[in-house]
Amino acid sequence: MRVPRLTAFLTATAVFASAFTLAANAGEVHVLNWKGYGADEPWAIAAFEKATGNKVVNDFFNSEQEMLTKLRTNPGLYDVVMINAAFNDQAMAGKLIQPIDVSKLANYADISKDKAGSPMLNHDGKVYGVPWVWGLTALAINEKSFPKPPTSIAEMWDPAHKGRVIIRDDAVEAVQFGAIASGQNINDIKDMEAVKAKLTSLMPQIKTFWSSENDWNQMVASNQIDIGTYWSGSADRAKTHFKLPVSLVIPQEGAVAWLDAFSIPAGSKNVEGAEAFINYMIDPKFYVEWVTKVGAPVSANTKAVEALPEDAFNRKVMGDPEVARRIQFQAPVTDEQREKYLALWQELKVNVK
Repeated sequence: MRVPRLTAFLTATAVFASAFTLAANAGEVHVLNWKGYGADEPWAIAAFEKATGNKVVNDFFNSEQEMLTKLRTNPGLYDVVMINAAFNDQAMAGKLIQPIDVSKLANYADISKDKAGSPMLNHDGKVYGVPWVWGLTALAINEKSFPKPPTSIAEMWDPAHKGRVIIRDDAVEAVQFGAIASGQNINDIKDMEAVKAKLTSLMPQIKTFWSSENDWNQMVASNQIDIGTYWSGSADRAKTHFKLPVSLVIPQEGAVAWLDAFSIPAGSKNVEGAEAFINYMIDPKFYVEWVTKVGAPVSANTKAVEALPEDAFNRKVMGDPEVARRIQFQAPVTDEQREKYLALWQELKVNVK
């Protein structure tokens, strides 16, 4: 059909204006995150860059403390940072992150109310973190070492696994894991001596400590370990993406739960690009593709989880009320507590050859 001249002119003008606006607003979005954790997936970056015109520049950290240090020492460099919600208070108190205008994020309305309303992410009526995904630090096993999955955290202390147990090199997580093993609340530890005794007795079992998914996966791929602490999303990724003989175990005693959120660092040079990136990361379409192609933790977006097959692990198992009763979400840790945990952890690690 022939388009009338005026209509054609207006249409062409609108298209040109749209393209001009995209180019004018486009820039680099500097993202600080764990390596191999969704935000650096090549297909995801390509889709985001095509849709927005922004170029994603990724940088990585191996611990929350390293992440905070990078924010402190590089003011204005980053536009988006992934922060465990338990560390959001610390980042905010240090003026490392700024409030987020969630009205600019179309997908924010579908974030579950309990996650969106977390007091760890909201301060004085302002949002400092957009819930992204949540998951567990539980146990993962080498399926070759178990005829059937264990049910108790005590399996790590079984002499049959001496020298074939792995645990993450993180003081806070290790102490919280010790709290669960000694029957305590990870956010209200009454008996640190019991935690110390439990972790001390575990040290002879340890083969090594891990810092990244690659560490853990290489160990199981070479059949050097039987069991260890691992993140739920990483265990799913190891099985789905890397085809490793890995299964997640949520012990009857419980597991540590965490909530990861995206924040905008103070001094961001591309706030609009940061908002677009965060909105993309909480979109159901991205999440389903991430789970299907790679394996991922549980989305904080309820519509994203509902878009998964009913028998999907992140819907069937992680959404099981019985599992929910056994997990304990991490709360913020004070500097004094962190120092104590670190001192204990450093003392314990000396005994591992």
